[in-house]
Amino acid sequence: MRTQQTLANAVSCTGVGLHSGQPVTLTLKPAPISTGVVFINRNGHNGASLAASIKHVVPTELCTAISGNGFQVKTIEHVLAALAGLNVDNAYVELNAGEAPAMDGSAAHFVRLIRSAGIASQSRRQPYLKITRPLEVVDGTRRVRIEPSLTAKITYSIHYNHPLIQTQTYVYEHSAHAFEHEIANARTFGFLQEVEALWARGLGQGGNLENTIVLSQDGILNESGLRFANEFVRHKILDLIGDFSLLGVPVIGHLIAERSGHAIHTRLVQQILSHPDSWVLLNTDETVTASEPRSAMAAPRSASLVALQAS
Repeated sequence: MRTQQTLANAVSCTGVGLHSGQPVTLTLKPAPISTGVVFINRNGHNGASLAASIKHVVPTELCTAISGNGFQVKTIEHVLAALAGLNVDNAYVELNAGEAPAMDGSAAHFVRLIRSAGIASQSRRQPYLKITRPLEVVDGTRRVRIEPSLTAKITYSIHYNHPLIQTQTYVYEHSAHAFEHEIANARTFGFLQEVEALWARGLGQGGNLENTIVLSQDGILNESGLRFANEFVRHKILDLIGDFSLLGVPVIGHLIAERSGHAIHTRLVQQILSHPDSWVLLNTDETVTASEPRSAMAAPRSASLVALQAS
């Protein structure tokens, strides 16, 4: 267990949105204790803010998006994964467009930004949500399940009829070091025929071989090759980490995913919130179960836990 953490300094990057193709500047800034991750609209207007919370998630294709307070921001999963992967609990994420920049299609650039800014400890304990009973979401052959565990762990399996992928399974034990070296560098990927179909529909306008692994019928088009032989399943874990951070509090449990994706990830987050008898909160001023009276959670806690209560 640890105290809450934020950034030591502000830091920025500029890129293009993967789907919009529009230029965007993203700035990460320190945030006070118990703020959580909050997106701020700097698109020339009033700086409206929007918490990175499951209650703000809206349906969208091929990415994770949140909407509220007069603006929407898409493709947030990679920057959320970088913050969660490095155990940054409180941060402002300012954007001057409606989509986070794709950078190289992984979380690596955001990790470097965070490392360059520095991570600062704060004076309040960081609560954890510990799973005590299994929960599962199934959609045909796709499923994601969370089980009790002594550690934060992910087992992810994917299956594609492609010679470079076929069946891949990866087991990830969470730590900032493991995220940075095992997961953060894994890039998003797509099949050539699907990419061309997206372009025809006006999506994926910022996608290119610099930020997406593009698979042909029997290989990849990227001359640089793969960063890992199993880069595909590692990227799926990256997405899951980002999506699951929308719960607003770190989780101690074993996530097991098969053929999963953004929509089913967020459905499991919603299921966790709707089953408070399946978890307890740890590292607060006192350990309480979610089924106890709300007044039992009156001890200082992050804004994310306030959101848990309000769900």
